Amino acid sequence: MPLVKNFFIGISNNAFLNKVAKSMGPSLGANRVVAGNTIDQLIDKIQQLNDKGITVTVDNLGEFVETEGEALLAKQEILKVMYAINNHNCDAHMSVKLSQLGAEFDLELAYQNLREILLKANEFNNMHINIDTEKYDSLFEITQTIDRLKGEFKNVGTVIQAYLYKADALVDKYPELRLRMVKGAYKEDESIAYQTKEDIDKNYIHLLEKRLNNAQHITSIATHDDKIINHVKQFVKDNNIERDRFEFQMLYGFRTELAEQIAKEGYNFCVYVPYGDDWFGYFMRRLAERPQNLNLALKEFISPESIKKTGFIAGAVIGFGIIAGLVSKMFKK
Repeated sequence: MPLVKNFFIGISNNAFLNKVAKSMGPSLGANRVVAGNTIDQLIDKIQQLNDKGITVTVDNLGEFVETEGEALLAKQEILKVMYAINNHNCDAHMSVKLSQLGAEFDLELAYQNLREILLKANEFNNMHINIDTEKYDSLFEITQTIDRLKGEFKNVGTVIQAYLYKADALVDKYPELRLRMVKGAYKEDESIAYQTKEDIDKNYIHLLEKRLNNAQHITSIATHDDKIINHVKQFVKDNNIERDRFEFQMLYGFRTELAEQIAKEGYNFCVYVPYGDDWFGYFMRRLAERPQNLNLALKEFISPESIKKTGFIAGAVIGFGIIAGLVSKMFKK
């Protein structure tokens, strides 16, 4: 399992592969987990989910932002999505990455871009803006930015990654913020993060219980794990925790039937919906988290239609597909 996860996380960070995949569009399997690459397609997906009693957080996909111009363009795309959400009266908010707004080369630029987004969000019925966490190297910049913003804005939150040793302290630090609780999707060194599924799951449950007992704002419980979902249901019942204090959250395209079932049970439910053509890094990290989807991806990668569409690039994609197929077989042994 660690070998598979490391492989997909590794290629998710490859700038060349991201660039090549972006030129193709999300047709090579990613259309199962990405809600299109136009705002009209995105709004249609959001409305379908809203009709089922499910709210949405939107990720305007973007990787490897290296210039001020690219950061400003990313900000404008996020604002366009926010306008569309507001104009169509959708029950949705935004999840943004500081790196997409320029943090990796100019933290002040990223801060100003994010502040502009939050100011506009205030005009749109105080729309929530969530700052997604990324690799551990960016954690200090993210918390520093949150600390600058949280006094001015009440509609800003972030993500806690349970595999980090620092997660416990961060839960204590931000009881007043809306937080999304996740296990973690990047490869981190054992000096800063738990390495085994058992340890991560144990810490995740510990953090959820602490947060649910002490939080002053909504807790988003982001997991596809049946055992953890059932544990949370029993825990909130045993501790008389009202349902409006938390929500379950899953990724778009994953465990759709379960998501709809939980929403029908009367729990608040939110789906994380990625949108855009910069899909490769996101999709690879999802394969790292959930290798069962390799078979789905492989079928798309090596289809004659895909080869015809992509021409000379198809060889590289098929090469990846073959590797994915070999890895997939490992899980059947």
